[in-house]
Amino acid sequence: MADDSLRTVARSYFEDSMSPAHDWHHVQRVEALANRLVAEYAVDERAVELAVLLHDIGRAMEDAGEIEDHAVWGARKARQILKDRNVPAQRVETVSQAIRAHRYSNDIEPATREAEVLCDADNLDALGAVGLARCFTYGGELGEAIHDPDVPPSEDSTAVGRTQYNHLHKKILSLPERMYTDAGTALAEDRAAFVERFVDRFDAEVAGER
Repeated sequence: MADDSLRTVARSYFEDSMSPAHDWHHVQRVEALANRLVAEYAVDERAVELAVLLHDIGRAMEDAGEIEDHAVWGARKARQILKDRNVPAQRVETVSQAIRAHRYSNDIEPATREAEVLCDADNLDALGAVGLARCFTYGGELGEAIHDPDVPPSEDSTAVGRTQYNHLHKKILSLPERMYTDAGTALAEDRAAFVERFVDRFDAEVAGER
């Protein structure tokens, strides 16, 4: 377990007013998922825990426009925080690389099993019932449309979707293909199946069939 002081430091980067899609509760869910995944593999569990706690410490600053990339900034800041606490150098590097690689859009491959666990746990929180709640919450904050029948996913040229409905098709439902661990893949497929059922019901309601 991470010592209370480090958990407190990590928590201090999450303001109560920040986006519910990336708040401290997200970190807690990722931690629970990571704990489930590490049980399947021989990893440095301490490094995984530290990476989870610190992986989004730059998120509020990115959302405020103060930094460009929370993963890059967070990896650098985490290195400093851990060095100041005399964490072994190899563990510091493992944690820093995991944080650097966790961001979906950066397309950086995790270099260790510990980084793979963080990536999988973070992506799993974007799937299933929680993932749906996060998707539409975040879209609402950005003022994006829930759905636009004139812009179906097949005709949406953006990378992540112009509407939250399209985002589900373009990013969220592709997450099982991005899993690195067998345990993560199994969980992702189950959660994606729930999202697919939601999309089917959504389509039926939009068409007035349900």
